[in-house]
Amino acid sequence: MAKEMKEQIKIYGGTGLAGKVALFNNKASDHAEKQLLNPFSHWEGASHTTRLNKDDENYGKPVQGSKTEYRGKKAGDLISSEVRTLCDMIWEFGEHDSDGTAWITFGELFQIYTRISNKVVGLLMRARKHGLLNFEGEMLFQRRDDKIVISLSYPISEIRKICDGNYKRDE
Repeated sequence: MAKEMKEQIKIYGGTGLAGKVALFNNKASDHAEKQLLNPFSHWEGASHTTRLNKDDENYGKPVQGSKTEYRGKKAGDLISSEVRTLCDMIWEFGEHDSDGTAWITFGELFQIYTRISNKVVGLLMRARKHGLLNFEGEMLFQRRDDKIVISLSYPISEIRKICDGNYKRDE
């Protein structure tokens, strides 16, 4: 009976040393192939003839399916959610206009939002870059710019859709 129990136990992960050597060799050959295609590689025989072309649609983008692409998308989603939260705070605590938008002074927003995040100025600049809100000046500073008005460019329902990635606003 004990012999039957031993035969049923299976250990996953290879067949000992030979399996580990084969796995290492596969990883090493994959790495070598990638280095040969890498235009920045200093490996002998690397593809230095491949030049980066700014007209290429993949220029400045990570390799599709790579961990870098995954991390970039994850970071973009996080920033979009923080920008949406900022716009929600402007809508919730600000003054509402008849066109469905809202506004708040920087001093008020700074006092409210710094309890949530210390990145309020960076998020304001990011949201302005994407056309979600407006304010005067290049940079906002606490106390000096407390009376500057920050206004949403669109109704909050449209901003939520934009931040959630459901559609792009026509420019």
